[in-house]
Amino acid sequence: MTQRWFRSALILPFVCATLLLPPASFAQEQSSLDLMPQPAHLTQGEGRFLIDGSFTVELSGYKDARVEQGRQRFLATLGRETGIPFAAVSAAGKASFLITTAGPGEAVQRLGEDESYRLVITTSKVELSAANPLGVLHGLQTFLQLVRITPQGFAVPVVSIDDQPRFPWRGLMIDVGRHFMPIPVIERNLDGMEATKLNVLHWHLSDDQGFRVESKQAPLLQEKGSAGNYYTQAQIRGVIEYARARGIRVVPEFDMPCHTSSWLVGYPQLGSGPGPYELPTKWGVLDAAMDPTRETTYEFLDKFLGEMTALFPDAYFHVGGDECDGKEWDANPRIQAFMKAHSMKDDAALQSYFSGRVQKLVAGHHKIMMGWDEVLQPDTPRDVVIHSWRGPTALAAAARQGNRVLLSNGYYIDLNQPASDHYLVDPLGGDGASLSAEEKARVLGGEATMWSELVTPENIDSRIWPRTAAIAERLWSAQDVRDVDSMYRRLAVVSQKLEHYGLEHNSSTVPMLRRMSGELDPRGLEVLATAVQPPEGYEREGLHDYTTLSPLNRLVDAVPPESELARQFSLLAGLIAAGKATPEEWQKAQDWLQRWRDNDAKLQPRLAGSQLTAELIPLSHSLAQVADLGLQALDDLKNHRTVSAEAREKNLELLKAAAKPQAVLVDKLVAPVELLVRASGTP
Repeated sequence: MTQRWFRSALILPFVCATLLLPPASFAQEQSSLDLMPQPAHLTQGEGRFLIDGSFTVELSGYKDARVEQGRQRFLATLGRETGIPFAAVSAAGKASFLITTAGPGEAVQRLGEDESYRLVITTSKVELSAANPLGVLHGLQTFLQLVRITPQGFAVPVVSIDDQPRFPWRGLMIDVGRHFMPIPVIERNLDGMEATKLNVLHWHLSDDQGFRVESKQAPLLQEKGSAGNYYTQAQIRGVIEYARARGIRVVPEFDMPCHTSSWLVGYPQLGSGPGPYELPTKWGVLDAAMDPTRETTYEFLDKFLGEMTALFPDAYFHVGGDECDGKEWDANPRIQAFMKAHSMKDDAALQSYFSGRVQKLVAGHHKIMMGWDEVLQPDTPRDVVIHSWRGPTALAAAARQGNRVLLSNGYYIDLNQPASDHYLVDPLGGDGASLSAEEKARVLGGEATMWSELVTPENIDSRIWPRTAAIAERLWSAQDVRDVDSMYRRLAVVSQKLEHYGLEHNSSTVPMLRRMSGELDPRGLEVLATAVQPPEGYEREGLHDYTTLSPLNRLVDAVPPESELARQFSLLAGLIAAGKATPEEWQKAQDWLQRWRDNDAKLQPRLAGSQLTAELIPLSHSLAQVADLGLQALDDLKNHRTVSAEAREKNLELLKAAAKPQAVLVDKLVAPVELLVRASGTP
């Protein structure tokens, strides 16, 4: 592994200085460009285009406010990265960067608009051309990703790019029902979406724990269902405009008929149970459900949908429809009588009836309904878009039935999976690969999915970024772009670039550690943090009792979902165990293990003083033991010393115990150290 690999490792800043090698020079020629998503077609030439104070951008062709705003944001972002003050305008014909927009975009951005662009960079000029503003916005982001420091200053390589996305729907879902996210959080993540060419914000605006939009037709929705945390309609319109300026559509979701406790607090007459209803502080599959058998339910929803479809201009409207347990329906004699009278054999049939009625209401307001997998039934209208959380089999079934589909299964970024897991999931993978060409055309793309049970405005960026950039590439780039090592190398660079947009994924951890420790320089906690991760999947909720009132302010909330340093150490351990490591790599592994081992003695005296850190005492000690086992294994391997089977098994038992979560955290050194221990036992 080269120094270049470690140039922008995604680890904590104080640790970088002591654990990582010096950054490689940007003057070194790159074997490939650090673009994410990778363009459809790219040809690299010789030389560079230098960026200095004379750099100006001229607009030609169709005049559009989005292009002008895009130019302003482009220059501001470039200025933050380079420190160069750029002129807003230049004399006609004198600009070094010419943007040509052929024509207008749609008045309301629509699915399937042309997003292609052509970017040509020579040593003396830059030309960007596109059919409409969307392509221009994408091309500007590509240029920003190309900017590097060279011995001559900031520059971009000579290159010719012709680019367009593979899928027309490339989304990020942000749930604000469980934990409310203020407008600045939404806006900065829209900036990140623009940077990575995502084009749909799926805004999950209601769930059991909160209803988050002002309704003037039904004001008790926000008055009783939000605990005071909701968006005014003016704020909603502001976010929609903010997103449109960045080439992003906003699709709202109001979950129904289940996940509706927050609706029923103010309007219990909509419910299937006896009430009264309260805002729950726990989450999961709860019993509260709308009553699908009352005409008054649909009268209420028609008025509500009329108000919300007028507020959100996008053609698509998501109604949720997932996870109905049917318990309230089963316990209600009147609902059971209705089902019997209408020959409904089960709760799924009742929900299908509800979905059909709601679809007609949504269509009556000139919108296209979307819903999760459960919405799909044999008689579901073909224009309903099915959003698959269940996976490729369910997605393929919907496409075969004639419905358009989106994939989110595999893109649940709240589950703390590594970027590689998400990266290798494809909307046309699995059963999707067996679809006919006509059926594949119904696969619109997918969405990264950020459920908010265990995030706050403080740490949500670190859960979304940078891993969502890998999903963005999967949805934009060719299906055969699947090199995981390349992805991680480029992801490190993109992660650093995203800081220029104001995203806080790399900057939120240290303030949280300072608060936990009461120290301005929480160096010991930082070293510990580089070796641990939150548990993957849903394991975390089984290790601790969480509610909406739980302060999410412990180490498990501060560390990134994927430890980049631990991942790199795993790669080193693999090379060493296979006998392929260089002397420099051996030394690097030893240095890291020594740092992790020795950190415990320095950290232990300070942990007991805070309730937030006392739980880390056994974790820190265990990490030191694991690192010490790793050092022993390295020494055995280096000296070609075969370890007895008895000693090896004892060490493996210690590692097995260390693998169990402590303080709701997983020690990511265990697996690579186990690899070294096993290798040291091989004659």
